[in-house]
Amino acid sequence: MKETMWIYVLILLLSETRSVESERRNELFSNGSDVYLTCSDKMWNETFYVIWKINFTNKASCEINFESHGQNTDTCNDGKSLRNTSSAQPYLHIPKFSENDVGIYTCEFAYRGGATNCKIYVKIIATPIMKAWLEHKDNTTVAVCRAENGNPAASISWSHAQNSPVQKLPGKNGLFTVESRLELPEGMDPKNLSCIIRYQNLTEILFPEFQKVKVGPHWLYALIPGIIIAFVAGVLFFVVMKRRQHQRSDTSFSKSPPIEDVEEVEPYASYVQRVNSIYN
Repeated sequence: MKETMWIYVLILLLSETRSVESERRNELFSNGSDVYLTCSDKMWNETFYVIWKINFTNKASCEINFESHGQNTDTCNDGKSLRNTSSAQPYLHIPKFSENDVGIYTCEFAYRGGATNCKIYVKIIATPIMKAWLEHKDNTTVAVCRAENGNPAASISWSHAQNSPVQKLPGKNGLFTVESRLELPEGMDPKNLSCIIRYQNLTEILFPEFQKVKVGPHWLYALIPGIIIAFVAGVLFFVVMKRRQHQRSDTSFSKSPPIEDVEEVEPYASYVQRVNSIYN
């Protein structure tokens, strides 16, 4: 396939009407949606070859190629495919888009009279996790508002006249986390404060509160061995008691009842009959 591609490249170089276009763009898609990526507006009958090179964020890279003589390649094997629109325009189809499809999609599209090179930064739309709470710091009350792991990044503001700058924190898998910390003036009641988080068409209003004290992990670690020991001891006690009951039942059944020596006594009628026979 590489040999045929070089031939197409030479044809492009020798063509008088050759043109090479380059494009870079960002694309955002919702989780679970079907994605259609295009690299050129040319039709299949004008196409020499199409190469999609995909560098994923969470897994190894792969390629999907199409060549007009039928030598096609797919090293992705994850459902992606090259298709045509109703107007015979080629595109890359990604079914059920997820975080595993996030990455950089590079397309080389050669056609009669030119070529197009595209680099598309494909990301997922992720609604951030929104939180707000109060902290004590150096005899000062600090209100914290955070939007975790969203894409695109959310914006944060406060109902208080004095707004605090928003800080960007490291996120996961290319997502964004933003946080704002506001020191409350002395004597201000935190109940009158609210945090406003805006993301896309969503607006969330949160009221910061002091976090409840949670039992430290060391208490949990101290309880677990005791629970395990008590459970094992209970199982062993149950097994021992069951064995004892079986042993008692076995010994009781193995013992036969005592045999008593009983002298044979003839029936009274027989005895009377013998006596009478003597007198007779």
